Order: sequence, then C-alpha cells, then structure tokens
Amino acid sequence: MRKLDTRTIVVASHNAGKIREIADLIGPFGFSAKSAADLNFEEPDETGTTFEENAAIKALASAKASGLPALSDDSGLVIDALDGAPGVYTANWAEREDGSRDFAWAMEKVEKALEEKGTMAREQRTARFVSVLCLAWPDGHTELFRGEVEGHVVWPPRGTQGFGYDPVFQPEGYAETFGEMSAEQKHGWKPGDAQALSHRARAFKLFVETCLDA
Repeated sequence: MRKLDTRTIVVASHNAGKIREIADLIGPFGFSAKSAADLNFEEPDETGTTFEENAAIKALASAKASGLPALSDDSGLVIDALDGAPGVYTANWAEREDGSRDFAWAMEKVEKALEEKGTMAREQRTARFVSVLCLAWPDGHTELFRGEVEGHVVWPPRGTQGFGYDPVFQPEGYAETFGEMSAEQKHGWKPGDAQALSHRARAFKLFVETCLDA
C-alpha cells in the first residue's frame, strides 16, 4: 500500500452532492482540494462494468490531468429483487434525454420496477449502497477502498437531505432514510471512531487507515 505524502489532492468528480460529501469527510485532515469540476476537466467515459473499474477511470483521468493525486468515488444502489440494478448504472437511470439527471424520476423508475416484480413487502426490498473510492497518482498507481451498507428500499421517498437515491434508502437498524439524516448522522463517523454508517464513510475510513499516516 502506498501512503499519501501530500494533503493537496483533486476530488475526481463533477457530482455536486458527491463533492460535498467527500469535502465533509476530508475536511478534518487538512486537505487542500479542488474538484475536477472546479478545474474544468472533461468527464471521462465510465466504460467499466464494476464500481472499481469506474472509480479508477475517474481518478486516473484527474491525476494525469492535474499532476496531483486524485480521489474518486464510484457508487450506486444495488437492489436484490432487480438482480443488482441499478448498480453501476445508478446515475444512468437518472439521465434524461437532454443529458440532465433527475433523481426524483429515477426513484420513480426504481419503484415501478419493484412493483412490476410484485416486491411490495419490506423483506422483499433488500438493497445496499456500495461506494468504491480510488486514490490515483499521476504515475498510474491506484489504491481501492470499498464500503457497503445494507438496508431496504422504501416508498414514498422520505427526507430532503443528502442526494441521489437517499430518500428511498433506509439503512438496516435505523428508522430514518438517508434522506432524513444530517450529514453527520449519515456518515456516522469522524476521525478516531471505530464505526461508520454510510457506504462512502466506510470506504473513506479504509482510505484513512491505509493511506494516511496516523
């Protein structure tokens, strides 16, 4: 495992919600970070078929364009009754014909697909959020960190916090959806904690333990 010997990095994302969450997580570590969106980097085509492949594509593109280490996230909602969909195509489910992303519409698509399967009971709607972080260096070296959180899909959507599919995902053991949780509740982790709640926080905890000096 390669240690990160700088606190100057690029957040390899154009997703405003994801950039905000990563900024919340890296903040306590004194990082100086700009996003790929801030730097006007072109979004690479995510041609991978796994979260790991797509995370690496994004991180390597920003690392090579900037000459700095880059941290990316590829994440998605994996629903058992839909054979793992939307999965790595989670963002694609939200894409309109004009290229914009409409997650309210995407959540409706998920609900319709579940209804068509006849999966209405809570125990039939098991799902997990997956996040894979990739830290890439300009020389092409990468480190990957995977976090998952189990739960189930609810309907109708609840809450206006977070982003994406958060309002329809209720993590196991909690009464609230991610959409009803503050950022602090959703992540459930800060430096020194043993536990983390969200998929992204769990992946980030592994990143901190592996690549940052104590």
